[in-house]
Amino acid sequence: MELRHLRYFVAVAEARSLKLAAEEKLYTTQPSLSRQIRDLEDEVGTPLFIRGAKGVELTPAGRVFLDHARVMLSQAEAAVQSARQIAYPTKPSFALGFMIGHDTTWLPEALKLLRDELPNIHVVISTQNSPQLAAALLHGGIDVAFLRREDGSNELDFRTLVEEPLEVFLPSGHPLATKSTIDIQEIVKETFISVSGTALSISGKQPALRRAIDRYLKDNGIEISPSHEVDNLGGIMSLIASTQGVALLPLYAKTFLPNAVTTRPLQGVVPKIDLSIGYRKANPSPILKLFLARVNELAARFSDG
Repeated sequence: MELRHLRYFVAVAEARSLKLAAEEKLYTTQPSLSRQIRDLEDEVGTPLFIRGAKGVELTPAGRVFLDHARVMLSQAEAAVQSARQIAYPTKPSFALGFMIGHDTTWLPEALKLLRDELPNIHVVISTQNSPQLAAALLHGGIDVAFLRREDGSNELDFRTLVEEPLEVFLPSGHPLATKSTIDIQEIVKETFISVSGTALSISGKQPALRRAIDRYLKDNGIEISPSHEVDNLGGIMSLIASTQGVALLPLYAKTFLPNAVTTRPLQGVVPKIDLSIGYRKANPSPILKLFLARVNELAARFSDG
């Protein structure tokens, strides 16, 4: 498997068409692109797309693979940029991290803020899951990240940007989908899908999102054990569709919604989880200090938008 296979796969997944991806994104021929995708599916060992008259759709396995493909491409690009910056340090470098899905919401405003103040800096972007971003902050691979308040180290500091409400994510044809809001008690007997309690954690402690979900269930007197635990949102969406189960997730997870999955608000007091800016306290970067001084403005820009 080569990086070009991943780039081709992501291009087709985003275009939902082999023809459009070949002609408008990859500048290659459709037969050549089709061969590359078949080679990738042979390597993975399962179909990643369903071919149809109107284009292509991701299979459940394809949706999971898409999350990881984007992360791998992002990490490869970050590695190349970091190596070039070390070899040719012509510009000050600053590394930004975003949770997968939030790169489409906060990235443009974060870059605008930096470019307004420091138009000549070299910015490296990394998209990963929240616990992975926390680990990258600790190891110095990222200067600042948009993530949850992950537990496990007093070397990190966080500033809350917004609080996102959790909603019920469920199959579009589920009986509860006919309701405008859902009482949390109504999911007690449903197949429950949750974020993995330990996967990708920097300390062995639960990720912040899992803690928020479990705390909300406990506060409402609900004892429910997840039938499935997944470390990425694409996997959760696939399981919702395939098991007819339900999940509690932040609103931003709608970015990953396939046609087979929908969402409904919760009744009563709605649980929320933070989206914060995190950074390592000992990071001496002057660019980081400037960025942190403009955090409130960044949040205001997003709210106004």
